[in-house]
Amino acid sequence: MVGVDTDMDLASVLIPGVRLRRLRHHPQLRELTSEHRLSVKDLVLPLFIKEGIPIRQPIPAMPGHDQISLDQLPEEIKTIERLRIPAVILFGIPNEKNATGSAAIRPDGIIQRAIACIKRETRHVLVIADLCFCEYTDHGHCGMVHRSLTGTWDVDNDQTLEHLVKQAVSLAQAGADVIAPSGMMDGMVRALRNGLDQAGFVQLPILSYAVKYASALYEPFRAAAEGAPQWGDRRSYQMDPAQAHMALREAALDVEEGADLLMVKPGLPYLDIIYRVKQQFPSVPLGAYQVSGEFAMIKAASAQGWLDEKAVMLESLLALKRAGADFIITYFAKQAAEVLR
Repeated sequence: MVGVDTDMDLASVLIPGVRLRRLRHHPQLRELTSEHRLSVKDLVLPLFIKEGIPIRQPIPAMPGHDQISLDQLPEEIKTIERLRIPAVILFGIPNEKNATGSAAIRPDGIIQRAIACIKRETRHVLVIADLCFCEYTDHGHCGMVHRSLTGTWDVDNDQTLEHLVKQAVSLAQAGADVIAPSGMMDGMVRALRNGLDQAGFVQLPILSYAVKYASALYEPFRAAAEGAPQWGDRRSYQMDPAQAHMALREAALDVEEGADLLMVKPGLPYLDIIYRVKQQFPSVPLGAYQVSGEFAMIKAASAQGWLDEKAVMLESLLALKRAGADFIITYFAKQAAEVLR
């Protein structure tokens, strides 16, 4: 130690009376003085619902997760209720896709029927309906596409908004408890709020994917949802990972437009963004999406014996909570619930 006589008792140079390790000495004292607590009540489980009977197709990069058909859904919901997981978020995989993703709007669409199925089984599980077109379009982009002035193809923002409103109203009519638009279109929340209000769904909350980065960590999800772009990428509408201040602008616009809840996606690589958004909007509930790539990396390293899966799972979820997340969408929801409940 610089400037200290090495023969001196080191205890004498500590601040008198300060012994932080005293609070770590006993496990129950650590629990008693814990600043942040992780609970099963914080968790939201993603489900992939695929048209067809019967289907329970394992997702290779996401061990423990499957594409499931409607006939498999009641059993899944019973497990979710048993584990006391409070909410699910639904992603649909239709039999047929086209340029406009019209299957997303049909009253008998896969997610519309899945919502009705869940509501028949239980009233205790909150049903969040993801709102996007990437799983429903044959091109895999999150909206309607058009040829730009430069001759390249891109997503038509305003035309997409019209279709998103139709999809939102259809999901609301099916019984969704929360609408979660994920397409990162400008003016998305305002259009949806106006459309839902005009259709009589004034009380239906909007959970906006307010800060969704163009991340390389989505690949397992794209395979699971069968929604990878068939050309190009999504960088013209999802956020650049190099941007931080823009995240606050995105969140501010969504709050101004009527978002009831906000989300940051992905999770762990963007803890700084979660923290900054929560500091900027402390009264707005904030979710973090621990995405498929985050889940897959922990699973793969654990399978090799390089990590303690349970410990890393809980630490990663707690980190998201500590950064400011009020709830966490995670593929670890079932596994964590077994530990936390």
